[in-house]
Amino acid sequence: MAASAHSSTPDAEPQMGLRERKKLKTRIAIRDATYRLIREQGYDATTIEQIAEAAEVSPSTVFRYFPTKEDIVLTDEDDPFIKAELRARPADESWPDSIRYVIRKAIRLGVAKNPEESLVRSRLMVEVPAVRSRMMESMSVTGRMLCEILAERTGRDPDSLEVRVYAMSFIGGLMETSLYWAENGNEGDLVDLVDRALDVLEKGLPVQNA
Repeated sequence: MAASAHSSTPDAEPQMGLRERKKLKTRIAIRDATYRLIREQGYDATTIEQIAEAAEVSPSTVFRYFPTKEDIVLTDEDDPFIKAELRARPADESWPDSIRYVIRKAIRLGVAKNPEESLVRSRLMVEVPAVRSRMMESMSVTGRMLCEILAERTGRDPDSLEVRVYAMSFIGGLMETSLYWAENGNEGDLVDLVDRALDVLEKGLPVQNA
């Protein structure tokens, strides 16, 4: 999720080997250094060279893990968590109920683990066009993952028009919810806002009373 990344989720990941643990540790070090520098001096003033020095790695290592600076603040491990959780939901549970449960859980875990990081990330999505653009690309990857899960649940082709429209409508709603939360000073509970967004997607736009 764009505004609620968490670095790892033990109950959604198999036991990692030494190499994987070292790679994860490096990713977290780079990400933590980036957020620290951004808080201190701003996004534009923070360079890859500074990030590398703060994380005690080389600039080439930073680029090996994250192709761009935008990727550092946006890349997370939410997708494997969401995929595993959706596949674990009861087979007879409706898709709206499954996705609502899993997304609420993902947000709660992410914000609880890194509340300050979530706030900085949401601010950057509003203030930095490059971050916002990259976020849209990142969310499209999540959308393709949802197409895969939807296809499994419904027996449809993941590339069918219906599956793609359904999944990407959901992704668009989540993206707009994240931006809305950031544009309004992160007021309110993000989970409650997501619930409102899911209500609109599920039930349609309510008529405004005169």
